[in-house]
Amino acid sequence: MLSLDHDLWAKLSGPYGSAEDVPHLLQQLQQQFSQEVFDELFQEYLFHQNTIYTATYAAMPFLARLACTTSDTAVRKELFINCGIIEASRDEQHQMPYPPSWTELADEVGSSVCTQMYIEYIKSIDQLRSLTEQVLTDVAELSTDDTEKRYVLIADAAFRESYIVANMLMTFSDGDEYVAECPACANEVYIWPDEHHAVPLKAYEQDPVFQPDQEAHAIIPASVWTDEETGILAERTARIGEQTLSAHLPYLAGKTTCPSCREKIAVWPALLSTFIM
Repeated sequence: MLSLDHDLWAKLSGPYGSAEDVPHLLQQLQQQFSQEVFDELFQEYLFHQNTIYTATYAAMPFLARLACTTSDTAVRKELFINCGIIEASRDEQHQMPYPPSWTELADEVGSSVCTQMYIEYIKSIDQLRSLTEQVLTDVAELSTDDTEKRYVLIADAAFRESYIVANMLMTFSDGDEYVAECPACANEVYIWPDEHHAVPLKAYEQDPVFQPDQEAHAIIPASVWTDEETGILAERTARIGEQTLSAHLPYLAGKTTCPSCREKIAVWPALLSTFIM
């Protein structure tokens, strides 16, 4: 792990420029976790608009160590969720010895330095993954917030390398709408809650916000989990008591008629198809 007094920090970058102040913030968190300090670190230096930076990679081992050593369940959950958001947003996966976008940095500081920094990041993800069971247990026992629980599921999916699912859940984090793409005609299919609350979700040709009187198409819910990921999500949602996704999942794994071309489609692959990474 990069020492906090290393001059490399000044050569790393975040969304707004140099990462030279990151070591000071990390040191503060190591001494005593502060939500205000963490929010400054995360928002100003590590993450912006689903993008991560060289500073993010260097800081992650410190955050993982803090998550693994703290006895505070709220701090562990906060770090687990936010590090999961970072990992879900990493668009240069399985790149060795380091991401191609680091070429300029490698020319300046040396490829061995970049390689080691990337290796340490990957190790930190393994450490965070090891916390999954504990975090799921904590959330099941202590949390009543469905949105927070969904973000735990996002982090869990990212740490399991199910990046497409993580990004889909993150995009539709409120659980009040989903947008799929018909494989037959390539038109969007809007998956929305039924306004009459007869069933959790129905399919629509247009955005129901702008076309509230259009025809709603029924979704036949799945009775068994034929996709491994939906099975895992079903187990996780039941375990932590997440209500919204739990109710939606059989319909997201179900089948419907495309409102545009009238072809029969499976909702889950149509939903994930727009998140190919």
